Amino acid sequence: MRKITISALLLLSLIFVSCNEFLDVMPDNRTQLDTKEKVAKLLVSAYPGSSSWMIAEFSSDNTDEVIGSFQPGSEMDASLFFWKDVDQIAQDSPAAFWEVCYGAIATANQALAAIENIGNADGNLNAQKGEALLARAFAHFKLSNIFCKAYSPKTSDSDLGIPYSEAPETTVLPKYQRGTVADVYAKIARDIEEGFPLLDDSEYKNQAAKKYHFNKQAAAAFATRFYLYYGQNEKAIEYANRVLPATNLQSVLRNWNTLAKENDFKIRSQNFINENNPANLLLTVQSSLWQRVHGPYGTGAKYCHSRFLCQTETNESQGPWGDSKSMFAYKAFSYTGGSPKAQMLKYYEFFEYIDIVAGIGYPRMVQADFTIDEALLNRAEAKALLKDSIGALNDINAFLSVFTDTANNPVPVLSLEKINSFYNIRYYYTPSGERWSPKKKLNPDFELESSHNPSNELVASTQENLIHCILQLRRIVMVHEGLRWNDIKRYGIEVYRRMVTANFRASVYGEEFVLRKDDPRRALQLPKSVISAGMEPNPR
Repeated sequence: MRKITISALLLLSLIFVSCNEFLDVMPDNRTQLDTKEKVAKLLVSAYPGSSSWMIAEFSSDNTDEVIGSFQPGSEMDASLFFWKDVDQIAQDSPAAFWEVCYGAIATANQALAAIENIGNADGNLNAQKGEALLARAFAHFKLSNIFCKAYSPKTSDSDLGIPYSEAPETTVLPKYQRGTVADVYAKIARDIEEGFPLLDDSEYKNQAAKKYHFNKQAAAAFATRFYLYYGQNEKAIEYANRVLPATNLQSVLRNWNTLAKENDFKIRSQNFINENNPANLLLTVQSSLWQRVHGPYGTGAKYCHSRFLCQTETNESQGPWGDSKSMFAYKAFSYTGGSPKAQMLKYYEFFEYIDIVAGIGYPRMVQADFTIDEALLNRAEAKALLKDSIGALNDINAFLSVFTDTANNPVPVLSLEKINSFYNIRYYYTPSGERWSPKKKLNPDFELESSHNPSNELVASTQENLIHCILQLRRIVMVHEGLRWNDIKRYGIEVYRRMVTANFRASVYGEEFVLRKDDPRRALQLPKSVISAGMEPNPR
């Protein structure tokens, strides 16, 4: 049997064994996928094991450059921060992310082929088939969020996609076409719709096992995010309703007040990703240094979620709910030693030793890919886009009921009037006059309601102000998780690179370091070895 995976093909420079040796090895009996149990075990490897969060956070406006003697976590930090093509092949790099995603896709395709060979006339392998389809869709979706433009009803029929791999490779050096973003999204939707009805949560013996696979709730949360990005808001709400209960919603949202009471970083971060927490829907194990870079360490302090940024735009900013720092339970931390980082203490490193004596091994982290909290805010956004203002408002208030520091504050109850009043008197973010603000111009490729008062640029429609509110909340709640980059791409938000100092002064770089709404750098460049193998690069 002579095979080579798509990831091995496209990243030959990452392969450390001879291609000929790999091709000439015959599998033993243990590698024959001829039983349900073997297929189920194979699917453990169908989830990407390298995080994109460092890539996305450094590319987004959740990161500042801090002036002083602070050091970056790696040499690629500055490249990501300034939207330069990354040449490094290292942990957390675009090249590593591409490799592991296509490795996961190859595993899912191998499982699907095995199911077809075994035969599934009685539906005995339905659950495994459903999981493989969802895992394949998920990995392609993650790749498209990094290496493609956001989905656009205007341009996605021509925007470059990524190769959508749908079968195991049986030839050496097959040719792949990128297709378009529209092609990729259509195939993701197909895999979701085919795979979702086949999932069966009874396949998992306990809660811990279920949370590391595409269970029904996790798959619905994935579909909610996907269809929101796809502009199919009715479908996003439909799947969100499969995740969120119609009554007693607070019982399944994350209990932020309980989590915030724990001051020990290790315990708090482990509680955040606890599989018994009903808010965590899908957990994956990642090989990553992100837990060091964003966490309470000196590593990666040069480019970081700075205290200045935290105070003016994210976790300590002003919102229609009041002062975020005093109002919300989950506080930003900054440790002694002059660290400029504002950390939210979410993820902890689990070090896997391969040689304890030599101290050699791999840093790992468990990340929550989908949560109840995100599904709720996604539903709120979908409702706002469909002009269901009251429905969106109700979801916002439901979230505030658990995110508020209830020991020191009454739970705020927002109205449409309060939201309009807050955002309509605030300037849009602009470096001119140092107007640092969480309110930023939205330039999406889809239609939003126009301003009620065209003569006053600050006054926007209720729909736009609801979107500002939801984007600000999502940015606060999901800082360090890479989702802000997707919001920037979807809404055409422009990003100005700036330097901040220890005494909270900021200055903006020149025009070269502004990411405009139509900037091609919003799609990261493909790995160099992929381009060398003949893949069409992203335009620059």
